[in-house]
Amino acid sequence: MASSSRTGPAAVSAPVTIRDVAQAAGVHVSTVSRALDPRRRSLISAEVLAQVEAAARKLGYRPNRAASALRTGRTHTIGVLLPDITNAVFPPILEGIEASAASRHYFMLMAHAADNGTARAIVERMLAQRVDGLVMATATRDDPLIDFVTAAGIPAVLVNRADDSGRLGAVVSDDRLAMKLAVDHLAQLGHVRIAHLAGPQNLPTGVGRRQGFEQALRDRGIKPSPIIECTAYSRDAGRLAMQQLLARPKRPQAVVCCNDLVALGAYDAMLAAGLQVPHDLSITGHNDMPLVDLVSPPLTTVRLPHRELGWRAAEMLFESIAGEAGSASTVVLRPELVVRASTAAPRVLAGH
Repeated sequence: MASSSRTGPAAVSAPVTIRDVAQAAGVHVSTVSRALDPRRRSLISAEVLAQVEAAARKLGYRPNRAASALRTGRTHTIGVLLPDITNAVFPPILEGIEASAASRHYFMLMAHAADNGTARAIVERMLAQRVDGLVMATATRDDPLIDFVTAAGIPAVLVNRADDSGRLGAVVSDDRLAMKLAVDHLAQLGHVRIAHLAGPQNLPTGVGRRQGFEQALRDRGIKPSPIIECTAYSRDAGRLAMQQLLARPKRPQAVVCCNDLVALGAYDAMLAAGLQVPHDLSITGHNDMPLVDLVSPPLTTVRLPHRELGWRAAEMLFESIAGEAGSASTVVLRPELVVRASTAAPRVLAGH
């Protein structure tokens, strides 16, 4: 009688375990465990470490993160919340966060949280995934999400925006100094009618930059100038705000914009009105996002250390995760002015 053979899908081989790696490397299982743990690998000699890593590569070993999380209470994953993934400001911030995370063998989950309702749902999902901590670039003034995060007891750090109450640590750029740099530059060119297209006043950056602008005018002895609040940090919002400004009886000589996208919107409004930058009006931006040196004319703006913002925020978070952080603190990084062709000495025009 002919023997029958079973057909069907090929059997899936069992996953490689640290016991398999230990056997292949000729060492104890505990040695493999230490060698593959970034925090304990320094306890292993270089020769044994190389031996274990070679065996792991040959066998195709992959760490079981779920099992590790059950043992240690850590998933080696952090969550990152951004308010606008289309804004060119955030990729270098993410790059800095990722560099810090990668150096610790951490994985980064990134999510777009456009408003408080969305952000709360995302954080709840991340907590369900047992992330070890959060980096949030989404803070608003009196943000209820910060109440939720602090009540949950999860380590969290803010980046690019600080919390007014100081409940969470933050890494930000010096918004007041940024405005001073822009105003001082324009004043030195001879401008005395300097307006401001301000960011949304429900955001810490919008308030901080507006206050910095007003203080810079006072420091220079320049009379208060028009301030138009933008509804968002966007090109469209900048165009609409600039249209309002140009509709006023007396046109300013220069405009300090709350960010580069708003400045590009101001360019659009100027073009539509038949005006030229800087021939009719000088414009400054804020952020020095990619390609603003290629617009016409290239934009004078304030450069922020975006990658360092992300890296420092992640470093602060990992200190908190490790229990090394003290009270919540705010790290303030220094911006710098980048002068290009969108600013020039004012023209003397009758009636303006």
